Order: sequence, then structure tokens, then C-alpha cells
Amino acid sequence: MRKAFQIGAGFIGVIVGAGFASGQEILQFFTSFGALGIVGSVVATVLFAFLGMNLAQLGSRFQTTSHQNVIYYICGRYLGVVVDIIITFFLFGVTVVMFSGAGAIFEQQFGISSFVGSILMAVVTIATVTLSVKKVITLISAVTPILLFLVIVITVYSLLNFDISSSELQAAGVTGNQGASNWLVAAFLYVSYNIAAGAAMLTVMGGTVKDEKVAAWGGIIGGVGLGLLILLINISMLTQLKEIAAVPMPILFIANNMSPAMGAIMSVILLGMIYNTAVGMLYAFSARLVKPETVPFKGAVVVFGAAAFGASFIGFITLVGTVYPVMGYLGFTLIAAIIYAWVKKKGALGTVG
Repeated sequence: MRKAFQIGAGFIGVIVGAGFASGQEILQFFTSFGALGIVGSVVATVLFAFLGMNLAQLGSRFQTTSHQNVIYYICGRYLGVVVDIIITFFLFGVTVVMFSGAGAIFEQQFGISSFVGSILMAVVTIATVTLSVKKVITLISAVTPILLFLVIVITVYSLLNFDISSSELQAAGVTGNQGASNWLVAAFLYVSYNIAAGAAMLTVMGGTVKDEKVAAWGGIIGGVGLGLLILLINISMLTQLKEIAAVPMPILFIANNMSPAMGAIMSVILLGMIYNTAVGMLYAFSARLVKPETVPFKGAVVVFGAAAFGASFIGFITLVGTVYPVMGYLGFTLIAAIIYAWVKKKGALGTVG
């Protein structure tokens, strides 16, 4: 089970940068719906676990080094071509967003030029991706337990210091700051764009083990872990909804409220989360276009990373507002295809035990 936990932690590590880094994502897709947002957290947990199980298991089955075979299997010959191209494009797009996000944190929290933050993140990411995939997964997995611990600390602090009445929960909806028209659509959309971002690297992780059951359990563990993070962050922010409603980075705001030291630590962890996702996305993008573990691969990583760094100057807010919504719609196609394939095979893709 050690390998399963490593895959699960890696799955969380890849997703957190795109889906958790600012806290704004949880605020819009869950917290803004009040008590119903907690129900949405449970729905998202089930979806993440189911989809993670299937993707990791298929990666193991095909022993894949890129997402291509799995996507063609799930989506079919013709739709698979379209989805493959779009996913590959968005892997690069999320890498760009992560480089830009690192620059935004440096500027907002430390008063250092965003250029410095972006170029440091780009250099470290490129250096990491030139390592073997197993080393990449190990590095990505390492930050996850620290993140979970800090989120638990923040949640406990929030619950001990703030009173949550049922009336406050019911009145918690902030119409102008909701990610969708209702809580259920919001939960699906959140999972959707995250799966679109993480599917490629998750299949690669599954491809590092030959036992499909181990890979499947890795996907389940990762999905449940993501759901736990959503729930804990959601609860933390429900206790301070009025204060964080207009804050760009709610998690950082809550951490700074605890103490300047906690704020500084959380800033570093946020950068670690962004690093995780940047590494996963750049590796998966490069592996789709150039065979991994080769000299040309390393050269391609440098070129692709440099291109992503250049594109990051478009601006963090603009990039998030452009890339993520389109990814969400792509994710719906992927989710529907995975569920269809699972039902068609009478649950064969989802058998773990």
C-alpha cells in the first residue's frame, strides 16, 4: 500500500496548485453556497475518488508514459484525437498560470517583483522535470502531508475562535461571488476543471506500477484526500466569510490572522503547491510530445519551460479567467466519457478488490 499512498499523495500534489492555491476556488465553488457547500464537498470527494481510481488504473493497465493511450481508450478513436489535443494544450496553459501565480505571491506577500518569482519558479520546475518520473512523483508527494497538516491547524483554529450559527450558514451565500448557478453544478464544475488539469499526470503515475489494484487504490486515496482538503478549507472559510469575501487569497488571509509567522509559512506552502502543479503539468506536456528519459526530452523541457515563462507575463488574473473556464467544459467531456466507459464495461474499470 506504500506505493498506493505515494500515488494518492502525488495526485493531490498535482491538483492543489490549480484548485487550492489561492483559496478563491473553494470560496466560489463551495463556501459561497453556505451549508449546501458542505454537501457539495462530499459530492466532489466521491467524484474525485471515482475518477482518480479509473484514471490511475487505466494508466497502470496500459503502462503509459503519457496520457495518449488512456484518452483514446476512454473517448474513442475520433473524439480521443480532439480531447488529446485540447488536454495537451491545457497542460501547457496551466504551467503558464502556475508560473504567473508564483510571481503574484512574491509581489503580494513579500513585495518582490513578480518577474523574480516567475523566473525562480520556472527554473526550479525545469530542473525538476529533467529528473526521472519516479523522482518527480516522490518530490510532488513530499509536500502533500505538510499542506494537510497546516490546513488542519487552520481549521481547528477557525472553529475554536469563531462561532458558526445555522442562521449564518444559511445566509452565507454571496451571489456575486459564486462559481455556478447552484451548489451541485458548482461541485461538478470544480471537479471537472481539476480533472482536466490532472488527468494526464495521474495516468502517468498509474503507469509507474504494474498492479492495477495498487494504482486504483492510489486514485481513491488521492480523491478522498482532495475531498478532505476541500471540506476543511470550506469549514475554515465559512467561519470568516464576511472578512474573506473580497480577499484575493483567502487561505493566506486566514493564516495571517493567526500570526505573521503562520502567514509566512503558508506563503511558502502555497508556493510549494504551485510548484507541485507546475512540475506535473510541464512533465505531462513534455512527455506527450517527446519520449521521456531521453536527451531530446530534457532539451524539450527547457524550451517548453522557457516558452511558458514568457507567456506568464499575460497576467495571473487574466490567465485564470481564460484558461480555467474552458478547462471546466473539457472536463465535463472527460467525466462523461469515463463514466460511460465504466458503465459499458459493467464496472470492470472500477474493480479494486
